[in-house]
Amino acid sequence: MVWTSLHAKIHRTIKSRHLFEHNQRLLIAVSGGQDSLCLIKLLLDLQSKWGWYLGIAHCDHRWRSDSQANANHVENLAKTWDISFYLETAIAPVNSEAAARDWRYQALSAIAQANNYQYIVTGHTASDRAETLLYNLIRGTGADGLQALTWQRSLTTDIMLVRPLLEITRTQTEQFCQEFKLPIWEDSTNQDLKYARNRIRKELLPYLQKNFNLQVESALAQTAELLQAEVEYLEKAAQQLREEAMSWDIGHGAWGMGHDGLQD
Repeated sequence: MVWTSLHAKIHRTIKSRHLFEHNQRLLIAVSGGQDSLCLIKLLLDLQSKWGWYLGIAHCDHRWRSDSQANANHVENLAKTWDISFYLETAIAPVNSEAAARDWRYQALSAIAQANNYQYIVTGHTASDRAETLLYNLIRGTGADGLQALTWQRSLTTDIMLVRPLLEITRTQTEQFCQEFKLPIWEDSTNQDLKYARNRIRKELLPYLQKNFNLQVESALAQTAELLQAEVEYLEKAAQQLREEAMSWDIGHGAWGMGHDGLQD
């Protein structure tokens, strides 16, 4: 196995952020695009060090004429790598990005629960993080929306969603796929500028890179990381204050009469 700087980086990230433990069952969401192929290849190569059991899940939204061929392509990759493969196909075509995302996470959670996987792993990158921050900023949002793509979050009581590639850009995943000659499936909808995310990816980010900051993707992803830390801190502080207030109420008979006989 060729050990690249990306292998080392992801290995360190998983370790330092405690994203996975040894000998866990990981369900990898693979679309066939460069990010998910980079992800599955990295985890396959790290598998011997961690003792994971890996499975591949693919969700067919049925909104492209080639979606069945796309699913077959991913299934063949799973067979090549000798990995369990799971396919979920939408009963009716899912037409909006938000609806597609909700359906996808429901489908992945159902597959994970039925097959005893503790983690669902996706190939979201620093580029996705930058796009999400810009998308939510333009629509109007608070800190919660700006740090939307987090390293991990609970999907159910016993299944965790994990994104190990959040410090890797899309340029890096493309270079990795080229280096290992991974057969990328090009999704035609990624070129369609009727989707706001594609306009951000194809028009806004290149404009910002050219005119303001060549490293704008990484800079925005870092901003999202800082916002995530701030949101987590504020949530913990609020929880602590709530618990202190509740224990004070219980200890002092809640909001009773004050010492001067007036209502508190």
